[in-house]
Amino acid sequence: MRCATCSASTTPVADRPTTMAATQFADVLERHAADECCMFTTMGRRSARCHRIEIWFGVSGDALYFISGNGTAADWYQNALANPHVTIEFGDDVVRGSASPVPDAQERRRVGELMCAKYPWDGDSSIGLTRQAWCFEVPLLRVVDDPES
Repeated sequence: MRCATCSASTTPVADRPTTMAATQFADVLERHAADECCMFTTMGRRSARCHRIEIWFGVSGDALYFISGNGTAADWYQNALANPHVTIEFGDDVVRGSASPVPDAQERRRVGELMCAKYPWDGDSSIGLTRQAWCFEVPLLRVVDDPES
């Protein structure tokens, strides 16, 4: 079964084989950089269960980026900080990565510009999130190839 928005399988990663070797991480990112969204799985920091969400992303070089519009309190963001080993699905392509926050202001700005160009979105007034804040101010998470997977 496929997700209508991003074509990822709705079968949890734990229930199906990983189809991509870690050495193919950059190739998968390049192939899917223009996709609208992906499925992002973290390990629950309290529950120790898989927590899977559909999310927008950006690709720059050999890294994948996720913006936390709900700030540092977002469960997926907190989970990734607590256990950086994450799984990303693009349709049938599945890769494992290592997540870390982006503290560097120049990198944050560069990726914010990339995300603003990719997603023509005006923000979400229901949570007080402007486009400017989403693109350049809220937390950013970087995911790179995980050599331990």
